[in-house]
Amino acid sequence: MGNSQSAVQLERAEWQKRQRNQRLKSLLTISSPIFILVLWEILSRTSVIDPRFFPPPSVIIKTLITMGTSGELFIHIKISLYRIFSGFVLGVIPAIALGLLMGMYSPIRHFFSPLVMALMPIPTLAMLPIILIIFGIGEFSKMLIIAISVFFPVVINTAAGVTNIDRIYIDVARNYGASAKDFFFKIALPGSLPVMLEGIQMGQAIALLTIVAAEMVAANSGIGYLIWVNYKAFLLTEMYVGLVLISFFGYFFSLLLRGLQSKLIPWR
Repeated sequence: MGNSQSAVQLERAEWQKRQRNQRLKSLLTISSPIFILVLWEILSRTSVIDPRFFPPPSVIIKTLITMGTSGELFIHIKISLYRIFSGFVLGVIPAIALGLLMGMYSPIRHFFSPLVMALMPIPTLAMLPIILIIFGIGEFSKMLIIAISVFFPVVINTAAGVTNIDRIYIDVARNYGASAKDFFFKIALPGSLPVMLEGIQMGQAIALLTIVAAEMVAANSGIGYLIWVNYKAFLLTEMYVGLVLISFFGYFFSLLLRGLQSKLIPWR
């Protein structure tokens, strides 16, 4: 009886220790950005750093609220999010399909690998002039440039995810006469999910970088356009509002994908 109680107490102590560690990690995660913002506020208010170039965060937030109240900000946000989402879907779906096929079938992998490896190092924005020549400066061009930037990390990670599936699952599927469809949806797709989702996570970050750069060059609306036009007018507080929005959406999309990851692959 005494040993049983001792084991329960030990387990409870271990659980409490894990809880304390988790709370400490959460506190550290929150404290680092708060520390940077407070330090920035103090340095800017005391003119240690030039407030013309680095306005205090409180002023930036006030400007963000003012622009949001006027409705101007939401127009740019809506347009950018539409471009990001459409381009993301346009790039991710074919990338997953091709990545799964490359991982499943050696001939397809050997055929497409040289093309993927040759095109991937080319900066996406370097292809923008060609895309604009072919498709014009409309919305499809911006969606396509995002799709291209997302495509490569997703296809490479998906193919790698399939090839890293434990061989025993493949052998069992073959022994039981699994069809190509069953292998595709019941072995390759779920087996590649952990690595595939890492590629999608990487792709969403690249999509945000790409849309900002594309809107700076070939757009008259969107968050990237907002940043660029305010920079040219030396309205740096408004420019920082655009940077804050990009940072926020990057963090929000990352949390969203991590939540999806925990639902799809809870064992990770």
